[in-house]
Amino acid sequence: MPSLIHSSPQRDQLIDTRALMQIRSLELRARIVAQGFWSGIHRSPYQGFSAEFTEYREYTPGDDPRYLDWRLFARSDRYYIKKFEDETNLRCHLLLDQSRSMGFGSLDWTKADYAHTLAATLAYFLFQQGDAVGLLSFEENIRDYLPARNRPGHLRQLMLSLEKPTMGNSTDLTQPLRRIVELVNKRGLMVLISDLLAPVDDLENRVAQLTATGHEVIVFRILDPTEVDFDFDEALLFHDAETEKDAFIDPGAARKRYLERFQEHGEVIRALCHKLGAQYLPVTTDLPLQKVLSDFLRQRQHGVRAIRRHANR
Repeated sequence: MPSLIHSSPQRDQLIDTRALMQIRSLELRARIVAQGFWSGIHRSPYQGFSAEFTEYREYTPGDDPRYLDWRLFARSDRYYIKKFEDETNLRCHLLLDQSRSMGFGSLDWTKADYAHTLAATLAYFLFQQGDAVGLLSFEENIRDYLPARNRPGHLRQLMLSLEKPTMGNSTDLTQPLRRIVELVNKRGLMVLISDLLAPVDDLENRVAQLTATGHEVIVFRILDPTEVDFDFDEALLFHDAETEKDAFIDPGAARKRYLERFQEHGEVIRALCHKLGAQYLPVTTDLPLQKVLSDFLRQRQHGVRAIRRHANR
């Protein structure tokens, strides 16, 4: 197996995506990414970076030392106390696209493999902080729903659900996003993980409903590198996994029009997320997940500050 660590003089050590995806256990992948991230924070000159997100506060004289987090001290050399659940504990729901288009992959893994690993990493990371994590997986119908919990056995149940193969057909964002609004009354964090190969109007209407009810929303758009670059050299028979239709396409003739429409679709999604106050993170499946986790935390910090500014107006 190749080394898990990719080293570069311009960046922190990152976990090699190819080696990571060769690990069969989804939970082990998640643990490796999360621990690699914490190790990077420990080496970083800005060690306080994650404090706002993790909802710890620094120890002050008079605090009960029984509530010191010694594991966090070992990673950061700073004393932190975890805030109690009735203060600020996070409730996060992962909304995972399981439609057939997520089964595409030009690498040794698919978009679904990558999306499942990302969801598992976020779940593991948040759960280890004491935050509550839930899952809603969907295609044209809702497949699984686990409410946000932080209790023994819940993380394992969530991992087992994430290990289920992609089996759906078309992507339907309307039903799952409408349903999550009905199911979750308390404000929390909604993380949508999808390739977003669906009508933009559906996305806009449902994300608007989520933000209008007070939820913080982060949208991960998961794409294969060939979908972004359309880097094909020869004419091929392309199969649409969701419509079951075949089309013979000459990439040289189709590339310009494809890239124009693809980029236009992406910009529309970015603009509507910005308009609705949702955070938008496009991700290709060759990107190290440690970097994606770091970007997630930074976006969440930005989102929390924006919500606070809005609330104080």
